[in-house]
Amino acid sequence: MQKDQLFTRRRMLLASVFALGAAGTAGIVMADGDEDAARIAAPVAGAPALQALKPSAYRLQPLTGYGPPRAEPRKLKVRQEPILQISGRGRHMMLTFDDGPDPRYTPHILDTLAEYGVRAMFFVCGEMAVANKELLARMADEGHVVGNHTYTHPLLTTLNRREIRSEMERTSDVIEDAYGERPQWFRAPYGAWNRAAFQLGADMGMEPMAWTVDTTDWETPGTGTIVDRVESGAAPGVVVLSHDAGGDRSQSVHAIREYLPHLLDSGYHLTVPRRRPS
Repeated sequence: MQKDQLFTRRRMLLASVFALGAAGTAGIVMADGDEDAARIAAPVAGAPALQALKPSAYRLQPLTGYGPPRAEPRKLKVRQEPILQISGRGRHMMLTFDDGPDPRYTPHILDTLAEYGVRAMFFVCGEMAVANKELLARMADEGHVVGNHTYTHPLLTTLNRREIRSEMERTSDVIEDAYGERPQWFRAPYGAWNRAAFQLGADMGMEPMAWTVDTTDWETPGTGTIVDRVESGAAPGVVVLSHDAGGDRSQSVHAIREYLPHLLDSGYHLTVPRRRPS
């Protein structure tokens, strides 16, 4: 059996993993493991006890055969701006990584997240994902959330509606094939949103996610600078943007090894969105 066929048969339920609450009209999403909402407004501070995550709890269970035909995604309310922050009881933050997966850097980031029992979001590009499906399968196994970051990372504001749809749909197809589910989150390359991107994302059942703190690690400013930007920007509700592909990301790999234990020691809970029920 070919490797692609093996990944195709991995479609399955992510039992109680990264459940995402319905966004609704007020820009609300649910953070995993928390009963409060994640919203565009600033969240509530606090200091909850940290709990170690067991990767085995997130592992996928194989289905018999190929299962029923895929249902159409539930269409969402069209937003006019992306979600920027999360909220909840306590000092919640979220780490996100764009442009991958890249076999040179993504596995090291996944290793560090696994070492500390932390889950994150990965906004993948279809052309990278199709060549590295085993990394998306690992993300599924370890409880990470995978979002859509288009197929070729274009500037969406220069494309027509048909081209934007193609970029989104092709990537969602690759994610479903390798990860096991279609994505429920979308991030526009360069943070360049337009009305068509919001509309098409909502039609495909994806909420738009931006960020609060940009590490600008794509500029390779040095490991220490990346660490300082994360630690100085840390606050309840913050969504951190980093990259695991698109260039030399060795500084990003080294930086997470420094700032992640610091965030945890400071009482932050690194979380992911809860899955929206179908």
